[in-house]
Amino acid sequence: MDSRNGIKKWGFQGNPELNASSISVRGVLNQLFENLDKEDKRPIIPLGRADPTAFPSYQTTRLAPDAVADATLSYNFNSYPPTLGIADARRAVAEHLSKDFPYQLSPDDVYLTIGCTQAIEIVVSVLARPNANILLPRPGYPQYEARTSCSKLEARHFDLIPERGWEVDFDSVEALADENTVAMVIINPNNPCGNVFTYQHLKKIAETASKLGIFVISDEVYGHLVFGSNPFVPMGVFGSTVPVLTLGSISKRWLVPGWRLGWIVTCDTNGIFQQSGFVEGVKNYLDITTDPPTNIQGALSQILKHTKEDFFSKILITLREAADILYDRIKEIPCLTCPHKPEGSMVALVKLNLPLLDGIIDDVDFCIKLAKEESVIVLPGITVGLKNWLRISTAIEHSSLEDGLGRIKAFYHRHAKKE
Repeated sequence: MDSRNGIKKWGFQGNPELNASSISVRGVLNQLFENLDKEDKRPIIPLGRADPTAFPSYQTTRLAPDAVADATLSYNFNSYPPTLGIADARRAVAEHLSKDFPYQLSPDDVYLTIGCTQAIEIVVSVLARPNANILLPRPGYPQYEARTSCSKLEARHFDLIPERGWEVDFDSVEALADENTVAMVIINPNNPCGNVFTYQHLKKIAETASKLGIFVISDEVYGHLVFGSNPFVPMGVFGSTVPVLTLGSISKRWLVPGWRLGWIVTCDTNGIFQQSGFVEGVKNYLDITTDPPTNIQGALSQILKHTKEDFFSKILITLREAADILYDRIKEIPCLTCPHKPEGSMVALVKLNLPLLDGIIDDVDFCIKLAKEESVIVLPGITVGLKNWLRISTAIEHSSLEDGLGRIKAFYHRHAKKE
């Protein structure tokens, strides 16, 4: 009892360090949705989240749910799966990725996860040790920031340069790395920038990481979703130069983010991950965490091996057209600048020119007022590490994208600073 007021004092409380809502996409978007004007009868235009699956133009191939149904109805996938994943599913991932590699991956290189989000959690947790640090891109995907914060792993940020198509600033990488640096993260195709790294740029990343004695975590959840001049090159191609950890999933390319199936893959022809104990750490973590649904694992081989190319090509055409719409319409909105036309993924990063606006404090203020006045949701750049930028998703029907950008233009004219 509290002797002063007779109220019992309990010996527990919440952990404030787990409150990552301010640096998570979901947390920020939830706050923006709370600011919508309920009296506005127009449809809400969600340009903040890269999940297009609610729209008819972005439906997965029929083969995928059929494969899941077949796996479920076989009654062969009702038990707990092996810790590392079902053998046939791991083999399918290894074969699928090896098509783009100069060497063959083994099923033993593959660890199945609950989407790429759990893959990030596992990798960061395994790497976390006293005084260790990891190099993250700025701008970047906030899940890495949130997870390193929770795991007591120091995050250091190297820059991506908008004027160079969001390429890595190698000077900042080398300046940040020290004897306690464990890895650097790249995202390719990139979220939030929409760029795609060239072969030569990836080669330089591999050589720089090797020189620094760190490995590369390559987030390829948007792998192959490219529609510009640069082809997709998996970082694992350089697995003989530097150890590469590939993170991926079926979420984006197959348009099934809710199925939550991803992977961690060690691309390391020299066996350094094994020798360092990192692989053992991943296995140990998987022993104490939960597994992807067994029936989705059971369907994975059919999905990876038998999805027809015309499904992928149609999605790429739709994404390319959406990127064209976004890039062209942004030019009509003086307060926004897109320094690099999107070439991949489902998003683009645009700069907010605040001096042209009256009564707008920063990117968060812009997004809150835009939600209130126009029922349009965009993600403030501070969420991805760049204040006074905006991340705009193209993962939406073209007509809705046009409508949303038209409303942003009207918002600009309402708030434009008078001459």
